[in-house]
Amino acid sequence: MPHSPFKPARRAATPMAFVRAIVLGYERYGMDPSEALAQAQIAPRDLAKAHARVTAAQFEALSAHAMQELDDEALGWFSRRLPWGTYGMLCRASLSSPDLGVAIKRWCRHHRLLTEDIALALTVADGVATVTIRENRALGPLREFCLVSNLRFLHGYASWAIDSRVSLRSARFPFEPPPHRDAYPYMFDGELHFGAETASYSFDERYLAMPLRRDEQALRTMLRRALPLTVLQYRRDRLLGQRVRELLRAQGRQGATAESLAGLLHVSARTLHRQLQEEGLTLQQLKDAVRHEQAAEQLRRTARPIKNIALGVGFRNEKSFSRAFRAWSGMTPGAFRRAGANEPEPGLANAEKL
Repeated sequence: MPHSPFKPARRAATPMAFVRAIVLGYERYGMDPSEALAQAQIAPRDLAKAHARVTAAQFEALSAHAMQELDDEALGWFSRRLPWGTYGMLCRASLSSPDLGVAIKRWCRHHRLLTEDIALALTVADGVATVTIRENRALGPLREFCLVSNLRFLHGYASWAIDSRVSLRSARFPFEPPPHRDAYPYMFDGELHFGAETASYSFDERYLAMPLRRDEQALRTMLRRALPLTVLQYRRDRLLGQRVRELLRAQGRQGATAESLAGLLHVSARTLHRQLQEEGLTLQQLKDAVRHEQAAEQLRRTARPIKNIALGVGFRNEKSFSRAFRAWSGMTPGAFRRAGANEPEPGLANAEKL
């Protein structure tokens, strides 16, 4: 079964446009949405308010009631119903996968057995994985809600399956920015692009190699909820520490602040600190690890003066560098160099002197 496309929020963030999309689903089946709206405590008169919002809890209650009452978890998007329990079956079909990459491919393949109206696909290029939706028929006024929800269904399942937030690099939508564009950051992290050729989102390829951490019992527990694929906004991102290290290596001192790193990761500095803490890490620990790594590499493989190495890895002077290096390795930079595990490469050493 699918999920509310919004992360839990105390304030009303879900646009009324998505509520109206569910009402359109009722109209398609010639049914009355009044009871569903009442269950969600949404006043019918508010449907016409262009900028009105509802809370995630209200939208979840509405969706759960509508999916069961219509017996269609697709809420009228497709040319055929997807009966209640269909998405639970889709989850189960991917659960035995050895890693997330296989699970996503199975999800995409099995989804084609449910409907031919859209086709999902996973592609990988240059270290980036992309999930794309191809539209095989006109989806009409339900198009935005359908595409957004299906992207979120798979993203939610992927995050749940590996018990880690899958951080997105970007998300693309084949329509112009809607009036409720400001709600999209609640649904998708990373860069947002409208007017694209197809609906898609991209993320680091390395997530695909992560093993699934859920079993049948965990799935049954999840499926007890009306909308079990609600993205809990998994705070834990198992790649975060590695990604921060890579940025620190690539950006040097320019990327050494929490604000600049957070900007590159498309999160706030506060969120970055919190997520690292949940991984048992701090930004300072990662900075120290990278500086130690870079300094040790230069001491082993170059003939650069220690003072230059100190400045190069971000220390103000050789004294503070020596003190820190001794804390990291148990010896001074000079002693480390003399003990060197590897002799400097002549060409590189000579180049460093130039």
